[in-house]
Amino acid sequence: MAITDWPAQERPREKLIAQGATALSDAELLAIFLRVGVAGKSAVDLARDLLSQFKSLNGIFSASQSQMQQVYGMGLSKFCQLQAVLEMTKRALNETLHQTDSFQAPRQVKDYLQLNLSSQTREVFGVMFLDTQNRLIAYEHLFEGTLMQTSVYPREVVKRALVHNAAAVIFSHNHPTGVAQPSQSDKQITQVLKEALALMDIKVLDHIIVAGQHTYSFSEQGIL
Repeated sequence: MAITDWPAQERPREKLIAQGATALSDAELLAIFLRVGVAGKSAVDLARDLLSQFKSLNGIFSASQSQMQQVYGMGLSKFCQLQAVLEMTKRALNETLHQTDSFQAPRQVKDYLQLNLSSQTREVFGVMFLDTQNRLIAYEHLFEGTLMQTSVYPREVVKRALVHNAAAVIFSHNHPTGVAQPSQSDKQITQVLKEALALMDIKVLDHIIVAGQHTYSFSEQGIL
C-alpha cells in the first residue's frame, strides 16, 4: 500500500508536523528522506530494508557506495544525498561545539565523535582540542591501529595541543568490534597522556570510546 493511502495521522510527514521529529521511528525518518519507494514497496518499506541490511542508522551512513547500491532502489543519487546529510550534521555539531562549553554538552560531544568515528574500520585515536572555556578549537585523528603505548605517542599529542594553544583536551577512539569497554591498554595510555599534558598545564576532560551506537566515557565512569 502506498503511503498516500495510509490514514493521515500515520503518514511520516504528517506525523512529523503534528508530533515533531522525535516521535518518528528510524524507518519513518528515513522514509521522509527517501521520499518515494520502489515498485511494490513504500518509502517506509525501503527504509526498513536499509535498516535490516545495515543494522542501524550509523551502519547506513557508514556504508560504501557499492554496498548501498546493492539495495534495490538505492542508486548513486541517494548515496550522495545521504553523504551530504551526514556531512551537514557533522558541520552543524562542529559549529555548536565551537560555541559551547564541551564539558556542559556531553551529549553533543558524544554525537560528534560518533559521527566521526563510527564508520572507521580500524581503531582511530582522535583528540578534541579545547580553549579555556572548553570550546572546540579543532578535532584531529592522530593515530591508527591498536591503542597501545607503542602506537600512541605522548610527544605528538602534546605537540599538537601546543600548536592549537589548547587549554584542555578530550581523547577519543573507536572499537570496531562494537564493544564500548576500555581495555587495560586504553586505561594505561590515558594515564600516560594525562601526565604528559599536565606538565604543560593542559587538562584532560574525558576519554570517550565509540563502538557503533554505544559510547563509554572515562569521566562519567570516574576512572579518569
